[in-house]
Amino acid sequence: MNLHGKDIKIFGANATQGMAEQIATRLSLPVGQAEVKQFSDGEISVSIGESVRGSDVFVVQSTCSPVNDNVMELLIMIDAFKRASAGRITAVIPYFGYARQDRKAKARDPISAKLMADIITVAGADRVLSMDLHCPQIQGFFNIPVDHLLGVPILTPYFETKFKDSKDNLIVVSPDLGSVTRARNFSQRMGLPLAIVDKRRQKANVSEVMNIIGDVKDKDVIIVDDMIDTAGTLCNAAKAIIEVGGAKSVMACATHAVLSGPAIERLADSVISELVILDTIPLSPEKMIDKFTVLPVAPVFAQAIQRIYADTPVSPLFNI
Repeated sequence: MNLHGKDIKIFGANATQGMAEQIATRLSLPVGQAEVKQFSDGEISVSIGESVRGSDVFVVQSTCSPVNDNVMELLIMIDAFKRASAGRITAVIPYFGYARQDRKAKARDPISAKLMADIITVAGADRVLSMDLHCPQIQGFFNIPVDHLLGVPILTPYFETKFKDSKDNLIVVSPDLGSVTRARNFSQRMGLPLAIVDKRRQKANVSEVMNIIGDVKDKDVIIVDDMIDTAGTLCNAAKAIIEVGGAKSVMACATHAVLSGPAIERLADSVISELVILDTIPLSPEKMIDKFTVLPVAPVFAQAIQRIYADTPVSPLFNI
């Protein structure tokens, strides 16, 4: 593996072509010429339209819906760059899919996150750049370097500005025990107290709120999570915070807006007054509702790419 390519080249696959353009603009570079389409039977076809020999290639692709198509696009593009003698290939995966099965929770379960790590490595990636992996230990599934960016340093400035004169009544809440570390990081950055919603999951995508650990009575609450899929956990937590905890209002923020199934309807009908999300997953116009505030991640990824290329630390981005 080469330690350094001769120049930076940014390529985008279909899921995040817009983000690739934003990153390239930040770096004062053109987006690489590549065509990603499908044959009539659904197979992925990739054609690279320029030389990448000896270059530091960054392939931008979130593995969001349609998940399998987007995963295959990423893998085939990586293979194309490897065979075109790229100096170094970095898979830039703002949203890393197949991350929820990171261990054997019961007998005969797969570990899909490990499988994803293996196939990305075998395809030819030299390193991975991602944001808010569902479980941080997924970094250890790779035998190549993984730069793991955080969404909290992007989210907290928004709330700092919004409540710069009225933080006394705010409290941060984790919607479940699994998000406590992320919520604690958020609360420490803003200097706010922390509470936790204790829930018991009955089956996949269905949750039951049990109790609230901490005092949220008459408080303005900010719920912090890494991803919103069907929004059941988030909406149930928000409802309990109001009805059981007696909170004054509830806002929420998350890095990845998966928003599958009944998510939009649930969020629209929920007690959440505002949901702040990052654009690691492109949000189609039909999914946009008035409650949503979308913040861009391209500036942070552009800085990370510049630092990776220059062989300088990425860790300062954790404190922006």
